[in-house]
Amino acid sequence: MAEKKKISYAREFSKGILKENPVLRLVLGTCPTLATSTSVINGVGMGIAATIVLICSNIVISALRKVIPSKARIPAYIVIIASFVTMVQMLVKAFVPALDQSLGVFLPLIVVNCIILGRAEAFAGKNPVLASAVDGLGMGIGFTAALFCMGAIREILGSGTFLSGIDTMIGSFVDLKGFTGFDFTSALEKIGLAPMTLFVLPAGGFFVFGILMALVNKLAEEKGLKKAALEGCEGCPHAAICGKSEKEECGTK
Repeated sequence: MAEKKKISYAREFSKGILKENPVLRLVLGTCPTLATSTSVINGVGMGIAATIVLICSNIVISALRKVIPSKARIPAYIVIIASFVTMVQMLVKAFVPALDQSLGVFLPLIVVNCIILGRAEAFAGKNPVLASAVDGLGMGIGFTAALFCMGAIREILGSGTFLSGIDTMIGSFVDLKGFTGFDFTSALEKIGLAPMTLFVLPAGGFFVFGILMALVNKLAEEKGLKKAALEGCEGCPHAAICGKSEKEECGTK
């Protein structure tokens, strides 16, 4: 039935940016968001890696949706996602080793990122390949945009820099002419100020996260958008192993 509906690719692409932003509206992927958004480069690096995995896994899962048995879909999804995460991690290790060291364990933990498993369960497993690829791209861009905004705020306020480390990320591919990012610490010292280290600590991350969530949801309300939510239990990545859905205890319609 889902494939007979006319799919608007523009809507599927744009919904992940604001209407159903995975981080700021659906509150998914909070752990990697808080852990890797201490700087813009780390956040964008994580966002790009997750976007690649999201698009590729969506495509494969959508292509195999009629072959994968219903009772084995979650293990099958995890195997597919883990395969692409391994490929991405090997590429990052080979071409951007500084980013690999900076992201640490959070790069392989993309395997259990609930954004990716959630989109596989809620969208890719029920829709055609092209629509699933567009959905993955939109959600990936929304995830990366949220990480960029959080990383920019936390880096500027917490470290007094912006785009610090860009030379280690793309310096080997693009001639930056010695550019290593912006440093505002000397300018702050002249007026008697110093970076607020709190913002690069977990407490600062939660503070920025909450403020951005409030702003985005306020903007969404002003645009007349409904409260973001995964539609029913089928949108929950844990639906297959949750007994509450059968007992109607989870509060979904």
